[in-house]
Amino acid sequence: MTETQTRPRYRGVFPVVPTIFDESGRLDLDGQCRAVDFMIDAGSDGLCLLANFSEQFVLGDDEREILMKRMLEHVAGRVPVIVTTSHFSTDICIERSRRAEAMGAAMVMVMPPYHGATIRVGAAGLWDFFRRLSDAIGIPVMIQDAPVAGTPLPAELLAQMAREIAQIAYFKIETPQAAAKLRSLIELGGAAIEGPWDGEEAITLLADLDAGATGAMTGGGYPDLIGPIVHAYLAGRRDEAVAGYERILPLINYENRQCGLIAAKALMREGGVIRSEAVRHPLAPLHPATRDGLLEIARRLDPLVLRWG
Repeated sequence: MTETQTRPRYRGVFPVVPTIFDESGRLDLDGQCRAVDFMIDAGSDGLCLLANFSEQFVLGDDEREILMKRMLEHVAGRVPVIVTTSHFSTDICIERSRRAEAMGAAMVMVMPPYHGATIRVGAAGLWDFFRRLSDAIGIPVMIQDAPVAGTPLPAELLAQMAREIAQIAYFKIETPQAAAKLRSLIELGGAAIEGPWDGEEAITLLADLDAGATGAMTGGGYPDLIGPIVHAYLAGRRDEAVAGYERILPLINYENRQCGLIAAKALMREGGVIRSEAVRHPLAPLHPATRDGLLEIARRLDPLVLRWG
């Protein structure tokens, strides 16, 4: 692809930006901007908007538009921004992606089309979905390969799409045995795999870096702790990266296994970044004991989030 010779290659830590609500469940745009400012101050190499960890599934289409516009304007080019534009409909995904590109997104992230537990698209339909999307925009596409979609995405299929569909270049791998899949994807796709990325809150980060990952999309609570690990590894200082990962792994584990998407907001509220860690019903707030456990582990590590406010 000629594009890969001139466009930037994105690496490092691109955490997911949580969506900030007030206690009544309305968008808190001031808090949203503060969350973004904190994440940039914490050393994020870029940001990802409207992902699953942003609670994109509880947002109306009008709210998605408001958030995308406000956050891209507020970031104002300080870091590159990935916008999640997933939708089952090819046309709606394309329209979302075009708007994201027009507003300044550096990349879009898209899950394979699915609905509920049983409605899936076969390989031919997936190919045409991503080909049409690629033809419609001029920025890279990251395919999010996550169990929530329930759609098999063999490494062979992903690699072939990377080789033959212009904008398909980045892959966030969150399936079981993610490192093995990343390794296969890199071997099969070669230079067409511009960005083999880790996901799932960095719970498999070290194994994925060993497999060749060059980026990580994590939760948004502590990029200042995860960033140095990824940067050290990519600079060839593996021992330093291993030591850093061992140090913060209890926090990563607690976020991934106990808290989920609320962890970042709980940390941000505790540190005065935002006023409310509310999630929208039917999601439930953290149990107080779970929240206390998160904060106990975090305080030992002194992340910026607990001091930024």
